[in-house]
Amino acid sequence: MKVPKSVANLIEAFESLPGIGPKTAARLTYYLLHAPDQLAEKLSTAAKDLKLKTKICSICQNITETDPCEICDDPARDKSVICVVEDPLDVWAIERSGSFSGLYHVLHGVIAPLDNIGPEDLKINELLKRLKDGEVNELILATNPSMEGEATAMYIQRLVKPLGVETSRIARGIPIGAEIEYADEVTLRRALEGRKDF
Repeated sequence: MKVPKSVANLIEAFESLPGIGPKTAARLTYYLLHAPDQLAEKLSTAAKDLKLKTKICSICQNITETDPCEICDDPARDKSVICVVEDPLDVWAIERSGSFSGLYHVLHGVIAPLDNIGPEDLKINELLKRLKDGEVNELILATNPSMEGEATAMYIQRLVKPLGVETSRIARGIPIGAEIEYADEVTLRRALEGRKDF
């Protein structure tokens, strides 16, 4: 069966998004085909606004509509602590938890030699500039616990050490609701190493 070109084009556009395969792309397309016109317009406007109105914060490198972003501009935030994350979604996740009141720095990736991504491709120099004024006392390295995330955290820690800024790493271990018997050896080892008084 031949699919109309406009339908095929939207399926192809959805497929180019990460995490969306051919079946999901087709399902989304056919849903929009039968959805109210307002939904398609809302989606179109939101995508256009995303590209036109967002920019990178000149301080923390997060995605924002204002420069500086709302977090960097908030006088209630603790400016002595910076949490270093891989991408803007990590900021969103930590903010949702409501457990951090400091500032952020978004690297926009990790050191990944196999993908030809080196330190110069990340926002590390911008981080070092922020640390030179002496206002920051602690840097929390919150990169993912992957090989690349660990390598990036270690690289940053080596660069920051001469500046006298205390560095810490987010804790790793068994997630809430998980069962110990299903945890892998590395997770169990890190959970035991990072144990706290009870």
